[in-house]
Amino acid sequence: MQTHIVPVGFDYDRLIAPLVRDQIDVDRVILLEGAVGSEANVEYSRNLSRKLETDFRNLLGAETERFVLEDVYDYDEAFEQAYDLITTELDRENEVWVNVAAMPRTVSFAFATAAHSLMVERQDDREAIHTYYTAPEKYLETELAEELREGIDLLSDLQRAYSDETAVGVDPDRIGRRLESARDLLAEFDERGTTIGAKEIDGTHIVELPVASFSNVKPFEELILYKLGEDGEFGSVSELAESLARELNEEYTDSFRSKVIYTVDRLGPGGKGYIEREEHGKSYRTRLSRIGELWVRAHSDGDVDVY
Repeated sequence: MQTHIVPVGFDYDRLIAPLVRDQIDVDRVILLEGAVGSEANVEYSRNLSRKLETDFRNLLGAETERFVLEDVYDYDEAFEQAYDLITTELDRENEVWVNVAAMPRTVSFAFATAAHSLMVERQDDREAIHTYYTAPEKYLETELAEELREGIDLLSDLQRAYSDETAVGVDPDRIGRRLESARDLLAEFDERGTTIGAKEIDGTHIVELPVASFSNVKPFEELILYKLGEDGEFGSVSELAESLARELNEEYTDSFRSKVIYTVDRLGPGGKGYIEREEHGKSYRTRLSRIGELWVRAHSDGDVDVY
C-alpha cells in the first residue's frame, strides 16, 4: 500500500499533478495543514487542503486524511509528528512517500530528516521510505508583479488625465484589456495557488531525494569510493580489484581481491549503502549508489568528477 504524506502550503499543482501525470499508485494520503502568516493566508491554505482532499479521492481514488500542524515553525514538533506518522505507516507495512515541495522549509526539512532517521534506524524498511520534490513549470508571483506594474502605469495615466486638462486621456480599450488580464490572472491564482503545473525533470515529475546518513569511512573504503566516483561502473568486483591494484602499484593476489570483495560488501546495500551491486550472469556490476555519489562529491573538495 502506497501512503503519501503531503504538507500543504500555498501550492496545488505540485502536490497532485506529478502523481496524476506519472500515474503513481496512491492508496492513502495524509494532508498536513498549518498556520502560516496572516489569517487570510491560513484560510487560503485550508481551502487548498480541502480541494486537494477532494481531488485526491476523485482523481486517484485515494483514502485521504487531514491533520493540523499547530506551529509550522516549530521544527521539533514537526519532526516528532513526522516521525510518528511515518512510523505508523511502516508498522502497517505501507510504503511511505513524503512530498517536500510545499510548506515552510522548517516543515519540509523536519519531514525529510525524520524519513532519513527512520531509514537509518529501520534498515529492513529502507526501500519503503522515500522523499521527493517537484519543481513548478512557472511561478505566478512574477506575473502578478508585472500586472501590478501595468496597473500602476494605468492609474498614473488616469490620474494625469483627470488632473491635467491638456492630457490626451486614456484609451478605454486599454483599460478593458488590463482589467480582463488582471481578473483572469487573479482567478487562476485563486484556483491554482502560487505555482502552475509540475515541471518534468529527466523524464519524471518527481525528484526523489536520497535519504541516508554518512557513516565513518575507513581509508581503504575511501579508495574504493573515489575509484568508483572517477571511473564509474565496473562489470565485476574482480575488475574493480584489478584496476585498483594497478593504480596502487600492488600485486593482484587472491588476498587483495578478497580484501576488495569484503570492503565492497561493507559498503553495499547490506552495509553503509554507498555502493549498488546488480547481478549480471555470474558477476555483479558494481557502481556508486546515489548516496555514494553524494558522499564522494561531499568529500572530494571538487577534485573528483563523479562519473
